[in-house]
Formats: sequence, C-alpha cells, structure tokens
Amino acid sequence: MERIVVIGASGHAKVIIEAIESIGKYKVYGLIDSFKPIGQKVLGYEILGTEDIIPTLAKQGICKGVVAIGDNWTRYVMHTRIKEIEPDFEFITVVHPSAVISKSVRIGKGTVIMASVTINALAEIGDGCIVNTNASFGHDGVLNDFSSIAPGVTVGGNVKIDFCSAVSLGANIIQGVTVGKHSIIGAGALVLNDVNDYKLVYGVPGKEIETIKKGKKYISKS
Repeated sequence: MERIVVIGASGHAKVIIEAIESIGKYKVYGLIDSFKPIGQKVLGYEILGTEDIIPTLAKQGICKGVVAIGDNWTRYVMHTRIKEIEPDFEFITVVHPSAVISKSVRIGKGTVIMASVTINALAEIGDGCIVNTNASFGHDGVLNDFSSIAPGVTVGGNVKIDFCSAVSLGANIIQGVTVGKHSIIGAGALVLNDVNDYKLVYGVPGKEIETIKKGKKYISKS
C-alpha cells in the first residue's frame, strides 16, 4: 500500500483515518499538525511535525496525503501552503466504502466523502470538499471547491454551493437553490431561497442574519 500523511490531528482527522483504513488502498505513515507535539499519537499514528517537514518526507517517497481540517478556510489555506512548499504533493480523495455515489458523479482531489453519504446523478463535488456522515446531495448539484456539508444534511437537486461555504449539522436545502461563496448555513436551517455571498443563515425558514467576513469560524474545533 502507498504511504500517505494526514494533515491535521483533531477529531475530524480520526474519522478520516478510519475511512482510509476501511478503503485498504493507503497506509497512514503519520500525521502532520502545527499545534500538537511531535510523538503524540492519534489512533496509533504518530505526529511527525508541522507541514514544514513535508519536503523532507517527499524525498523519502511520501508525497501524498489528505488535509483533515474541518474548517473550510483553514483547510484551503493549508492546501495552498503545502503546494507552495512542495509543488509535487498530491492530495488524495477519500471515499468511505459505505457511501452510495452515482457513477456519473465527479469528485475532485483532496475531497473526503464520509460513511453513509449519498450523492446522486451528475453531481459535481469540487476539490478539498467534505461531504460528512449520512449527508445526501441531490442530482445535478455543484459543491464548489473547499465547501462542506455536515452530518445529516439534505440537499435537493440542482443546488449550487459556492466556494468555501459551509452547510451545518442537519440543515436542509430545497431544490434549485444557489448558496454564494464564503457563506454559512446554520445547524437545522431550512433554506428555501438563494443565499448571497458572505452571509450567515439561520432558522426555519432560513433567513440571512448578517454579513460575515471571509474565514469566519463556524465550528469550535477542526
């Protein structure tokens, strides 16, 4: 099996690690984390250092991995940083074996599809995305790069979710809706209308509560 690294060592990383193990294609060589001590272990895998060691690992033939950071903007920044220091690094796509995905779906690099996800016909999932546990994404929809769908989310057909936007736990988006870039759909919201860029939406039905800045935190831990 090919050796890879997992960038990130929090709870989200644990779920990704177990998905990787269930696939049986890759062997996790170790973890990269900017804040946790070298040598600390997560699910038996050791933290090797910060992203600055990636060029050294690449010289050893370990030049693939996945960014296991839940926050969209932070994940995007880390992807960009890794490409700057090691341009040949390859981001793998992780799809849990229990996911049900149409053969006509396109999934980008560095994206993670968790357990019990359903993605229907002709949907497009961009680079660096997360489709989390038990989420459903409808036909002909587009999830743009570095966006995420949290556990238990239902997205209807022909929905477009733009760059770096987040749909939080248990939210629902009806068919044909467009969600702009860098927007956040709050937990449990019901989205019936289009959402503009840089908006925070909450409620049933969902309403734009405020305008937010790029990179606004929406989860306490990545």
